[in-house]
Amino acid sequence: MIEYVTELILFSLFVIGSTAIMGVLTNGIGRAVFGGKNKKHFVGQSAKMQTGWNKVGGQKKKSTL
Repeated sequence: MIEYVTELILFSLFVIGSTAIMGVLTNGIGRAVFGGKNKKHFVGQSAKMQTGWNKVGGQKKKSTL
């Protein structure tokens, strides 16, 4: 019974792992092949929209050592 459970767990990890790796590889290939000239479109649009924005954040606290 222990062998069955061990084999089931190993097989499950193999199937889940191989599915995850195939998904990442397929996504990368799809972006490289079908991305075309619009690969950086959304990054460029975001950077263009954020030009002139003020930096947000507090003042750096001085250490009191």
